[in-house]
Amino acid sequence: MASSTRTTAPAPFRSTAEIPGRPAAPAPSAGDTATGRIPLQRPAPAVPEDRFRPSAFVGEAVPFRVTAFREGHDLIGVHLRLVSPTGDESLHRLSPLNDGFDRWSVLVAPLAEGVWRFRFEGFGDDYRTWQHAAAIKIAAGVDVELMRESGALLLQRAATDKSRPASERKALDKAAARLRDASADAVDALEIVRDSEIARIFADRPLQSLVTVGEERELLVERERAGVGAWYEFFPRSEGARRQDDGTIVSGTFITARERLAGVSAMGFDVLYLPPIHPIGHAHRKGPNNTLTAGPNDPGSPWAIGSADGGHDTVHPDLGTLEDFRGFVVAAADAGLEVALDLALQAAPDHPWVAEHPEWFTTLPDGSIAYAENPPKKYQDIYPINFDNDPVGIRAEVLRVVRHWIAQGVRIFRVDNPHTKPLQFWEWLIATVADETPGVVFLAEAFTRPAPMQGLAMAGFQQSYSYFTWRNTKEELEEFLGSVAHDTADFMRPNLFVNTPDILTEYLQYGGRPAYKVRSAIAATAGASYGVYAGYELVENVARPGSEENIDNEKYEYKFRDWSGAEERGESLAPFLTRLNEIRRAHPALRQLRNIDFHWSDDDSILVFSKHLPAALTADGRADTILVVVNVDPHSARETTVHLDTTVWDVAPGDAYEVEDLLSGATWTWHDHNYVRLDAFVEPVHILHVKERR
Repeated sequence: MASSTRTTAPAPFRSTAEIPGRPAAPAPSAGDTATGRIPLQRPAPAVPEDRFRPSAFVGEAVPFRVTAFREGHDLIGVHLRLVSPTGDESLHRLSPLNDGFDRWSVLVAPLAEGVWRFRFEGFGDDYRTWQHAAAIKIAAGVDVELMRESGALLLQRAATDKSRPASERKALDKAAARLRDASADAVDALEIVRDSEIARIFADRPLQSLVTVGEERELLVERERAGVGAWYEFFPRSEGARRQDDGTIVSGTFITARERLAGVSAMGFDVLYLPPIHPIGHAHRKGPNNTLTAGPNDPGSPWAIGSADGGHDTVHPDLGTLEDFRGFVVAAADAGLEVALDLALQAAPDHPWVAEHPEWFTTLPDGSIAYAENPPKKYQDIYPINFDNDPVGIRAEVLRVVRHWIAQGVRIFRVDNPHTKPLQFWEWLIATVADETPGVVFLAEAFTRPAPMQGLAMAGFQQSYSYFTWRNTKEELEEFLGSVAHDTADFMRPNLFVNTPDILTEYLQYGGRPAYKVRSAIAATAGASYGVYAGYELVENVARPGSEENIDNEKYEYKFRDWSGAEERGESLAPFLTRLNEIRRAHPALRQLRNIDFHWSDDDSILVFSKHLPAALTADGRADTILVVVNVDPHSARETTVHLDTTVWDVAPGDAYEVEDLLSGATWTWHDHNYVRLDAFVEPVHILHVKERR
């Protein structure tokens, strides 16, 4: 590694414990053992089995952690040596977590994309070892002279280090002389032991022995949108669709859909996700609510891709032209929205692939091609791809398709059912695209078992749908949100979608407007990325009988929605979603994933969590703390006492502090224990900003 250098350029990171850099010590040989002199174990961030790089996004507060210890009672210290993608090197002091497991940690927020390198360095902390022993022994009158002379030798040793500032060396020499001064008593000696300035000198530049250097590791840092964003999904064909006098329906187009961009942007969303925009097959086209018979006005499912009009590299002629799509992407960008495009690797029976490459599909013994199934659901209008008969050809074709849409301005792909395709295919595709076009983001729509879901994330997917959709109780939410924030965050980033065209949970079906507010509030504050599907703000909650999806599902028909009228009548949740997104943009603590802490309430339906970001990690140098208290029972009013660990945001137990409810504007003085009342039918959630103390 290169030696640390200081320049006037801004540091490519923010850190809670950066210290003056020093050249790295050479890694000593461990001889015939795998363990160094100071054992360094379980380094993090890390991915299980170390087969893939851990990842983060620009500005993410990453906890760098390692287990470090030594024999006996002598104290140790741990440093993180961090090298940016451009070679800037920095040193950061870790602090013990005091959890009884010898775990050490420091928070660093990388600000540059690329591959960062890091390693941990453990060492015997000679000053703190002496300080600890001297404070006890001198106060007790035990080995006083020995302690004083040991300290004087230690201070003199440090003073000979020419790399230390002259003022520090002078202060150390002076302190050593005082320890040896025969006229100085034990009280004078203890003043030196407890001298905060000397302690600071050694905190910045500890007196090290037995230096042990861990293995160099890598961290992939991706653009902020890979981990942060508010997503909104709509079907372009519904935006501007109209029913004519003769009963026929004219599809919305990319041009008419532009009119909806202002409304989505005004709500504060960052990403506009479009279901597939390609030609839709005619063979076995589905009718309303997934029926097997389609009428002349039934447009079919956009996921049944391909017809005589083209395949995955073509836009549906009802939506317009490829030029129209490019214009839509530009218009979205002008409105502050980035377009995400669906990548669904499957085909309608009349997709050109079926005739040109029948080997890309599975042929059954009766000669027919297998259609897609997700029992009990059947998709007769879709053929899944068989990746084993011609893997080279399929790879080349999919890469061509992805490159094509990147050329049209797309930098985000929401991938449909990636867990039904080989993991090694995604590892190859995402790595290939990243090498060619850094910054492309892939979101996995992987509602599946933990192993494949996490495997997709390890292999390169920047984001994933998750089980959040079905986690509704306080206990379920604490377990789930804690897991994604602390157990898998080194490689998997959940996007907390509250609903989709396919998913309308019982909680939303029967919880009414309060349930819709609860779910969006939790998603927007607990996750760095979250999303809603159009119609959420209108509380569309009527399910198809026997199904967990909306009746008259937009997958199979056009939707005619009165956006402006609902707001005028006070029936729309758009103002609530707008406020949530305003709060997210104003508070950097909410744009983090790993910083969630749960607190206690006396009511099993009152969920309490905080998101805290230390001042050292914010752009304006001011700590940011948000408290969320939410009634997850959408059918009742609840009142209880919440019990808070205020040390999370550096408030001593028992001290008072001010909070402001960012939804209602009310302010209160809070302590460790606070009464709350949350009426689901009035306002089921507090989003509280902990104000800085003056």
